[in-house]
Amino acid sequence: MASTSIETAAVAKTAKGRSKPDRFAPNYWPFVIPALIVIAAVIVFPWVFTLWMSVNSWTLGQSQVFAGLDNYARLVGDMRFWDSLWHTVLYTTLSVVVPLFLGTLAALIFDAQFPLRGLIRGIFVMPMMATPVAIALVWTMMYHPQLGVLNYLLSFIGIGPQEWIYNQSSVIPSLVLVETWQWTPLIMLIVLGGLAAVPREPYESAEIDGANVWQKFRYLTLPMIAPFLMIAVIIRSIDAVKSFDIIYAMTQGGPGTASETINIYLYNTAFAYYDIGYGSAMAVVFFILIVLLSFVLMMLRQRVNWSDGEAR
Repeated sequence: MASTSIETAAVAKTAKGRSKPDRFAPNYWPFVIPALIVIAAVIVFPWVFTLWMSVNSWTLGQSQVFAGLDNYARLVGDMRFWDSLWHTVLYTTLSVVVPLFLGTLAALIFDAQFPLRGLIRGIFVMPMMATPVAIALVWTMMYHPQLGVLNYLLSFIGIGPQEWIYNQSSVIPSLVLVETWQWTPLIMLIVLGGLAAVPREPYESAEIDGANVWQKFRYLTLPMIAPFLMIAVIIRSIDAVKSFDIIYAMTQGGPGTASETINIYLYNTAFAYYDIGYGSAMAVVFFILIVLLSFVLMMLRQRVNWSDGEAR
């Protein structure tokens, strides 16, 4: 009985000793609340306000009137909105596919050993460092039909002057060329990181079996760098779909509306035509489309798994 009483007292004392720190445990909420306030002010409030404005009819200088879903119904019949959506899809697709192909090719070239490789790499990545507006101004001068250097260079190979961004049929490819020039080095750097992680033993075995260059790339290099290519696709897709500065600085959506993406149309609606309610509805729909695109990209990313440096 005495030993039992002693054990009971010891357990009670231990429990009491353990519960004491719990009563005086540090409270981390004072450190979290400022961050939550900032997030609410910077992210949550603007989106709640945008949702509220999207169900109102409001033009600057006029009174605000509740409109329900009228702005969203107006989008359905707005052919200019659907044209801007198509321009966005086309611009994004080309701005991802072309730099992905050229960046992968450049990475394969720079992965080889040759003199001055480091210097040439450094020169190759310089377009990434320039500001988009400065790039847009330089390329606008290069695209000039009479005074542009591009048409001057084309004259040496017998090609007549092109209208570039001043023609409705060539404006989007011309803008994509600028995106390609600026962001192909980013794809190259990402793929170079993947090539650096690729083991060399499979290539030695493939050479013994008589595999050619294409077979080694198709069955060895490409599967092993697939995760890096997927990362490049995600980064470029996110950047291209929200592109605004280069397009606005070079064409402002023109000629006509031939290069007007959703971003440009949204900006013109809200800040040129001052139709805040309709512009807010467009922003909400654009946000939903971006969420869907992100979901698709994440699903594709999950299909490319990392496994000891290989993709399967």
